[in-house]
Amino acid sequence: MRAIVVSELGGPEVLTVADASDPVAGPGQVVVEVAAAGVNFIDTYRRSGVYKQPVPYIPGSEGAGVGTHRGSGGRRLRGR
Repeated sequence: MRAIVVSELGGPEVLTVADASDPVAGPGQVVVEVAAAGVNFIDTYRRSGVYKQPVPYIPGSEGAGVGTHRGSGGRRLRGR
């Protein structure tokens, strides 16, 4: 997959596009194919260093989409 990556703290210029491994669902987790994502102030706070966030990381904590895979212990995905 392609992802936005923050490899150092700073302004929007530190955002880069990179290839990343496909996510794997761990125990009790699901992988979601994101259809829409939100960018909020917390994302800019983390990127700039106001809120501590280890780098590198893929930003974004808000989104909507369809569950595609589930890890062990997860509930059944609707329609699967």
